[in-house]
Amino acid sequence: MKVGIVMGSVSDRKVMEGASEILREFGVEHEVKILSAHRTPAALEEWVSGLRQRGFAAVIAAAGGAAHLAGVCAAFTTLPVIGVPIKGRSTEGLDSLLSMVQMPSGIPVACVAIDGAKNAALLAIEMMAITNEELKLKLDNFREMQAAMVLANNEA
Repeated sequence: MKVGIVMGSVSDRKVMEGASEILREFGVEHEVKILSAHRTPAALEEWVSGLRQRGFAAVIAAAGGAAHLAGVCAAFTTLPVIGVPIKGRSTEGLDSLLSMVQMPSGIPVACVAIDGAKNAALLAIEMMAITNEELKLKLDNFREMQAAMVLANNEA
């Protein structure tokens, strides 16, 4: 199973590299695209609507400002869509966050924190781990390592 990562602008790439890092760490194949809900809607529809047939399990969509990208992705697929609001200059990403969490009933978008690309990848992995024992074991190990690091810092 694969994860699609889409962002509305090349300027989002730095934040979204965190999602790619986590997916690589867990051995999850992923594809990264830069497509705009407003500037390239036909290309976005074509890419998103074909993901299920190509073996994808989830979509991570990142955008700033009005942040319509995640919602438009969700309109074109029944795969889970995880929105990553990107911190902007004017409202520190609050506008993006509110755009993503206020989707109309029937077209859900899960949403992580502003610039929360790593958590978006972990959420996609958790979804896939429901039916993938190998990913479940990797998640268990990841959580154990996190706990061990916290405990080790307490002893230092």
